[in-house]
Amino acid sequence: MKIAIFTDTFDPDINGVARTLKRFTDYLSEQNISFKIFAPKSQSDDYVTSHIHRFKSLSFFLYPECRLAFPNLSQVKSELQDFAPDLIHVATPFNIGLCGAYYAKKLNIPLVGSYHTDFDHYLQFYNMEFLSKLLWRYMNWFHRPFKKIFVPSKDTLEKLKRHRFTNLELWGRGVDCNLYHPHYGKKAVRKQYDIQKKYLLTYVGRLAPEKDVKTLLAIAKSIPANINEQIQWLIIGDGPMRDELEAEAPENMKFTGYLRGGNLAEVYSASDVFVFPSPTETFGNVVLEALASGTPVIAANAGGVKHIIQEGVTGHLCQPGDVQQFTDSLMHLLAHDQVRGRMGIEGRNYAITQKWDAIFDQLLWHYAHVIEEPKQQKFA
Repeated sequence: MKIAIFTDTFDPDINGVARTLKRFTDYLSEQNISFKIFAPKSQSDDYVTSHIHRFKSLSFFLYPECRLAFPNLSQVKSELQDFAPDLIHVATPFNIGLCGAYYAKKLNIPLVGSYHTDFDHYLQFYNMEFLSKLLWRYMNWFHRPFKKIFVPSKDTLEKLKRHRFTNLELWGRGVDCNLYHPHYGKKAVRKQYDIQKKYLLTYVGRLAPEKDVKTLLAIAKSIPANINEQIQWLIIGDGPMRDELEAEAPENMKFTGYLRGGNLAEVYSASDVFVFPSPTETFGNVVLEALASGTPVIAANAGGVKHIIQEGVTGHLCQPGDVQQFTDSLMHLLAHDQVRGRMGIEGRNYAITQKWDAIFDQLLWHYAHVIEEPKQQKFA
């Protein structure tokens, strides 16, 4: 099997799409499956390999980590013909994704895609709801030729069904439980970030409107003073709202920028509670990483996240934007050490069952079915 992947974001970009695709291509390498990636040049092209073709690009205003590239069409066609893929997988609906869909049709290559980002939900956070109908019209047109559309959660699948998408399949997410685990040295993390307070609360993600980080700030400010003086927040991530948040943040909130690998895993492990108010997640990789680290999660009861958290067992789900409900849930967990400990164990137990290899094996099964379908039709 030979696979061509067209995506407008890839490693070293830090977002769920790029990380998932990097994990997938690592798996393909381990399985000795040939692949070629067509992706934009990022701001820091540390990932160099013959498997990838990069294009000049600019940041997309709604989602700077997803870039608008300018592919050389004749060059793409030549590389595709030389590589002769059995299947094209398009991961994003921008320029490179359009290029992949175009050449799948032109060269008669089976086409599948994946739906990762709820751009329609983003619009309300940028006062652009008036574009919703136009966006869905485009999304329907763009995805119509795909033999399969892989979605990360039941919530996304049901939403796309309501918008008359077809050929939908679940493609969940796993977690590396060897990297993310509860057994890192918590004292070392506290020393590194000079944490003197009793409790460590964390958030991981983009600092952008669609993540509802304003609610996160409101939660931090609504905690009673006698409890608040025992709390240290670590805000891990970056984005367009970082300067504004830092200016408004209480004294017990530190901003680290993005962390990766072991540095990120250590902070998850040392945290008492992970707080994630984003209502726009199609999955919520960071939530699963926190659970794998033995850390209970308080999150918005929305999107893919609501299918990861088991209410009262591995964490709490709150009405999106409801500062009081988030605060009450947080206060309850901080007041009950045994409940937090039990939730941490249950979260870890759940995360262990979410294995990347099994998820990717299932994806390859779907690939094989799509590839074989024209041959079966030919000889029917």
